[in-house]
Amino acid sequence: MNDKLVFLGLLYFVQGIPYGLQSSLLPVYLRGAGHSLTRIGLTKILYFPWVLKVLWAPLVDRVGTKRLWLVATVSGLAFTCLSSATLSPEAHIWGVAGTLLAMNALASVQDIAVDGAAVGLLKGRSELGLGNTAQVVGYKAGSVFAGGGLLAVIDVVGWGPMFMLLAFVYFGVALFVWGAPVLDDELLRGQAEGRRGVQSDAVHPWRVWRKLLSVPGTPWTIIYVLTYKLGEQGAVTMFPLFLLDNHMTARELGFWNGVIAMGFSICGSSLGGLLLSQFSIGSLMRRVFVMRTVSMVFQSSLLTVLEPSPLMKVMAVLSLSVQHFLGGLITTLTFTTMMHCTQRAEESVQATHYSFLSTLEVLGKLMFSALAGGLVDWVGYPTAFLLFLVLSAGTALHVWRATDTGALREQRKEQPKLFPNSSTIPYVTALAPPHPNQR
Repeated sequence: MNDKLVFLGLLYFVQGIPYGLQSSLLPVYLRGAGHSLTRIGLTKILYFPWVLKVLWAPLVDRVGTKRLWLVATVSGLAFTCLSSATLSPEAHIWGVAGTLLAMNALASVQDIAVDGAAVGLLKGRSELGLGNTAQVVGYKAGSVFAGGGLLAVIDVVGWGPMFMLLAFVYFGVALFVWGAPVLDDELLRGQAEGRRGVQSDAVHPWRVWRKLLSVPGTPWTIIYVLTYKLGEQGAVTMFPLFLLDNHMTARELGFWNGVIAMGFSICGSSLGGLLLSQFSIGSLMRRVFVMRTVSMVFQSSLLTVLEPSPLMKVMAVLSLSVQHFLGGLITTLTFTTMMHCTQRAEESVQATHYSFLSTLEVLGKLMFSALAGGLVDWVGYPTAFLLFLVLSAGTALHVWRATDTGALREQRKEQPKLFPNSSTIPYVTALAPPHPNQR
């Protein structure tokens, strides 16, 4: 079992590196180089391959082996890093954008392959829970390494050597996967039968879509996953850049926002699982969304302080830590809500239903975060953050009403086992792709 967790944790670690580069390191680096917030915000479009992942998932499932796909994608990430090491963001912004787009595409394919491998590796509910922990911790640790650790030293080592280091990391992981004995097991036991069941519906795709949309609670969940991170995503993207403009150096921001705050995010995600064993998801979501709205009021008030001071740095770090902690907690609750919605679907479309919701979750965050920089350039930080606050409060109201009269009202303290009649679907839900989610 330990070999399985190390194998999965390492793959999720390198999968989280592109997200850390793009969400934490690149915005600060570009802002320091004088780029506008609009241009920085538009770099979020580079996450788009994650939205299209559902299109090439069948290819990964049906062609080749998981070992081949994993070695190919991780090696591709290594060569992409070597290419990026020859570029400079100040002079080759479009070249850097192209390499990051390629990294996101390769990481999204890797995510499909590693999830498929884990379906065969993990057996039983206890292993699924440990595998979920390996996913969350590994992915966020990779994000912290790239977005916090490397940002803290980039002024010393420079852009090129940093990507050379990442290339060596990826090459090392590719060699590890190539010789990993855990992949010698019967990974695909039971998956062939699952593929044959999917092929009958593949002939009639509109029949599948009707099944997906008719699942009870799906319309509410679609609206929720598209909107629940809008205000938070704008604040998470723009507040660090406000601090860079007025209060912190890039190295300080890399440490506090890329390492410490992400550590709080990991703690929030872990705590969510523990709380769900004690309380109903509806009552938890009501309280946590209200707390998030209050934290955004506090963070917005800090925008009025432009003079650097030690007290302001302390308040800013506190705000970032609380924001990421609550964000991690909300992400865990959200993916659990999606699981419970998918449980109501027919077994033949449960995996597709969950992938559909996961794609919408990524799309909702992607669309707004890409526009946040342009909004701040247009109306300024205070007005933009007022809009972020309104959006956050609106989502809290959406959740509050659902716990009284809507989709969340039916969810009890004792949650039933998910997908009781499926041998492979439980892992698909427990180890859902993080998103550039996970965020």
